[in-house]
Amino acid sequence: QAMMALGARLAASRPEGGRVVHLTGDLGAGKTTLTRGWLRALGHSGAVKSPTYTLVESYRLAGRDVHHFDLYRLADPEELDYLGLDDYFDGQALCLVEWPERGEGVLKTPDLAIRLTVAGEGREARIEALSEAGRVWLEALERV
Repeated sequence: QAMMALGARLAASRPEGGRVVHLTGDLGAGKTTLTRGWLRALGHSGAVKSPTYTLVESYRLAGRDVHHFDLYRLADPEELDYLGLDDYFDGQALCLVEWPERGEGVLKTPDLAIRLTVAGEGREARIEALSEAGRVWLEALERV
């Protein structure tokens, strides 16, 4: 429930323009659940599955493109060149990237980096702003 709520808060506080968010954490830490909450807050009512095999699932929500990446099965970061990353990371879309460390050296620096960990029966989220837009976003998140 907390991951779904955090996803909704991130959606509500997001600044205008394209943004990139890296989601890290062990298997089962809540990356896809957070994304599900985010997409629901933007109006998506269908299933939200982790794109483990397809690498990316795209949505058109609230008049914007949202791309949900899962790079867990990526063997080499250079495989991302075949996806046409520039088309996804066009500065207009919201890109949520699970397992971004698998794309290290190819992926650009995100606006926000969210590290999820299992903490007892719950989850802990540490959010770091890595751009000016990310800092503005983090400030807005604290007000939501």
